[in-house]
Amino acid sequence: MNFMKLLNNEVYGNSILVWGEALLTLIFTYLILVLLKRFLIKKIKKLEIATTAKLRDLLVEIFQRTKNFVLFLISLYFASLLLQLPGKVTLVFKTIALMATMLQIGIWANYFVLIGVKHYVSEHAEDPSSTTGVTLMSLFGRILVWSFIVLLILDNLGVNITTLIASLGVGGIAIGLAVQNILGDLFASLSIILDKPFEVGHFVIVDQFLGTVERIGLKTTRVRSLSGELLIFGNNDLLKSRIRNYKHFWERRVAFAFGVLYSTPSEKLKKIPAIVKEVIENVERTRFDRAHFKEFADFSLNFEIVYYILTPDYTAYMDIQQAINLGIFEAFEKEGIGFAFPTQTVHVFRAGEK
Repeated sequence: MNFMKLLNNEVYGNSILVWGEALLTLIFTYLILVLLKRFLIKKIKKLEIATTAKLRDLLVEIFQRTKNFVLFLISLYFASLLLQLPGKVTLVFKTIALMATMLQIGIWANYFVLIGVKHYVSEHAEDPSSTTGVTLMSLFGRILVWSFIVLLILDNLGVNITTLIASLGVGGIAIGLAVQNILGDLFASLSIILDKPFEVGHFVIVDQFLGTVERIGLKTTRVRSLSGELLIFGNNDLLKSRIRNYKHFWERRVAFAFGVLYSTPSEKLKKIPAIVKEVIENVERTRFDRAHFKEFADFSLNFEIVYYILTPDYTAYMDIQQAINLGIFEAFEKEGIGFAFPTQTVHVFRAGEK
């Protein structure tokens, strides 16, 4: 009887018996949650279905990243429900549990950002520039996640986040104006990584500069020119320029012209387009387009030729053009057709001649 009387004694508004029940509830709930987490991790790891491998790994990581202290604080809140406590104390327990839950959500969201970045890297492993973009996207994503979590926690603590957001907005505008050039280059870097107007290894022409892209950084892009020097462009300035990317340049259109002598007979002039067509079609990796008697020039009868080279390689282009030039020259020699060169005819009249 004395023992039961002792248990019924009140301490801070609750009997010792109720305090004991709350403590047992805390311990029991915490142990159940921890053991349940471990049990689920083991069960999920034993799944061997190939199609669920990624989902299995994802679930395992989610449970492994569930923090024990969060489970303890949640258990503490459930145990406090058995006690008769002042309203403010009950609110404190509730707020702590809510904050712990939000923190856990932040940890999960941060992990989702990381695996999203990891997936992007695996899909673009062949692109060395992806590391820079991934770092930037990961940073922005994690800042966004934790900013949102912090604002939710402050809101539940009774802080007027509307005023805080407005203050941060004004401060952000001031900071943005101060570092607008740096931020412009950072966002331009992100735009380059996502939109991919060019990638590392691509040959590009920017205004009058040309070369191969070596690195895409957070602020600058570096291009190795044909003469060997390193060209450095600000990312924001680079996107404002006209960029010619030769990576997807599958074939080259070539237009060239030549002139023949005015003394060339009309019958031979009519043969020239067919002669040129035959020469071009006999050269590999070409596609003939057209050949026309274009104009009467000052000292020559000009022809314009257009054909396509079925390779983007510049050396191959020069080899093919050389073969075509030699073929045309040989064919004209056989036909007796002469190439024009700058000449001037002077007519002299004697006095009294008509």
